Amino acid sequence: MKLYRVIFPVKDIEIAMRFYSRVFEHPGERVSPGRHYFDCGGVVLACYDPVADGDDLASGWSHHPNQYAYFSVSDLPATLERVKAAGGEIVSSIETMPWGETLFYARDPSGNPISFVDERTTFTGGSEARC
Repeated sequence: MKLYRVIFPVKDIEIAMRFYSRVFEHPGERVSPGRHYFDCGGVVLACYDPVADGDDLASGWSHHPNQYAYFSVSDLPATLERVKAAGGEIVSSIETMPWGETLFYARDPSGNPISFVDERTTFTGGSEARC
């Protein structure tokens, strides 16, 4: 089994595209009027603006405050600066967690909870966690 795409709800596809293009230092790809894809090491982050795609907003989108998407990066301090410069909200400073990851928490311009982890410290669980 392989996870290949995660959809993030966004309020404005253009703002989301500019934010993630700047943070990831890659332009990504517009695949429809309301979807912009970024390849994150084989898993696609799909920014999705239902209104721009002509879809009904329905009951809207919401994440639990601790429902973070985690991105592994090679230069954590530089990534934190890019997130700030791109208009993200920094929720925590760089810190080391009890499970050993060094990371920081943030929110994108749509309020999606995101985290960036030093790639040398990523923890994906033990052998029991494998799909």
